[in-house]
Amino acid sequence: MIRVLLVDDQPLIRSGFRALLDLEDDIEVVAEAADGSEGVELVKEHLPDVALIDIRMPVVDGIEATRRIAADPALAGVHVVILTNYGLDEHVFDALRAGAAGFLVKDVVPEDFLHAVRVAARGDALLAPSITRKLIHRYVTQPFPTDTGAGLGELTSREREAVVLAARGLSNDEIADHMVISPLTAKTHINRAMTKLRARDRAQLVVFAYESGLVAPRTS
Repeated sequence: MIRVLLVDDQPLIRSGFRALLDLEDDIEVVAEAADGSEGVELVKEHLPDVALIDIRMPVVDGIEATRRIAADPALAGVHVVILTNYGLDEHVFDALRAGAAGFLVKDVVPEDFLHAVRVAARGDALLAPSITRKLIHRYVTQPFPTDTGAGLGELTSREREAVVLAARGLSNDEIADHMVISPLTAKTHINRAMTKLRARDRAQLVVFAYESGLVAPRTS
């Protein structure tokens, strides 16, 4: 059973998402909150697999709520998915750095929404193709100031290769095919890289790959 927490200041948005989730046999909504502060407390209480958190809310916004969740070792198993009306903007980048596992635009179709919850629950990065393209474009046009190469020395050559492929959007199965290894070994490479680079999840690993210079954004 996938346990989900909903955090949004708009009751109609929460009720709409809840109605979809309640129809699924493998998903349970454990609680709802109307602001980030309440949401963080409910995350601590219920330890959901996935926390769906609106990016813009009163009192404590989604970015700060994500930061607080990511900073608590006891909440390491909670995967935060940011909900936004606005697509990709500066707030989305801040949320990625804060520890979000991915993003959903609120007008997502129901099938994609339910798929996204399941993807996030198993710990995979949730970056829709449109978001990924814009993310890469952002690095091409306005690269962030970074300490390039920090932490890369801890990776083995195979771990580096796996991280590069993950940053290109490949799944573990696709990484395995490319590297001619088993999917379990591919997953192991990715997990060890996340541990060494202190990435909370796959989404942060992808961001690190670009910010560190390990992966150069393609311009075409």
